Amino acid sequence: MTIRLALAAAAGKMGRAIVAALSEQPDLQLVAALGRPGAENLGEDIGRLAGVAELGVPLTAPIAEALAQADILVDFSPADAALCHLRAAAQAQVPVVLGSTGFSADQQKELQELSTRIPLVAAANMSVGINVLLALLPQVVATLGEDYDIEIIEAHHNQKRDAPSGTALALGRAAAAGRKVELDAVACWDRNGSDGLRGKGSIGFATLRAADVVGEHSVWLAGAGERLELTHRASSRRNFAEGALRAVRWLQGRPAGLYDMQDVLGLRRTPAVE
Repeated sequence: MTIRLALAAAAGKMGRAIVAALSEQPDLQLVAALGRPGAENLGEDIGRLAGVAELGVPLTAPIAEALAQADILVDFSPADAALCHLRAAAQAQVPVVLGSTGFSADQQKELQELSTRIPLVAAANMSVGINVLLALLPQVVATLGEDYDIEIIEAHHNQKRDAPSGTALALGRAAAAGRKVELDAVACWDRNGSDGLRGKGSIGFATLRAADVVGEHSVWLAGAGERLELTHRASSRRNFAEGALRAVRWLQGRPAGLYDMQDVLGLRRTPAVE
């Protein structure tokens, strides 16, 4: 059965990667492509914008019209726009695959409430590789023990808005879970000034923004005389797009609830349904 997709932020970097990947999937059909209201390229064929053959799908703005045609909404919009789309999807009873990051605590709370009304896969990173790392990290941290210092280093392109990245935060939470603590209790976000002494048990973060870096994340686990580095480097956005489409297929027919890529990939022992 063909799954009909509406795609938000379709003209963005991730949107175009998803359109390109979609064009090669016979079981998935793009029926609506959403852009920013007032954007210059509204009305243009999204296939042409993505650098593939024309798909007969123009870039449009009205979310209600897009949802009326779709089985699932895929959204990588900035947080504020994504939450507006999610409210509309909940109203229309359309499931959502959400790759947006940068939500505030209040927005996260609303996102969880909306997931009680529709099935929702929300993940800071749709890459299969990074999600395998997220699954392994708690066990690695627990095995090494508390004498190993943990630092998380991430790099992205110079237009990324949120810092640290959603993926870096997810890695931090996974590392904290390995020590059975909450990330907020042990996170060190910066070391400005003269007080750079490392607190025992802290999890440090470093953020880099440069040029067109797609995404790099490293977890350092440093003990006396050795350092283990777990690193994921994305060389293109295609892997994120393929992960999002994998989530689309998995989400079809699921009950309402909040899921993530650990559920999609079968890496979670206990389902994340709220």
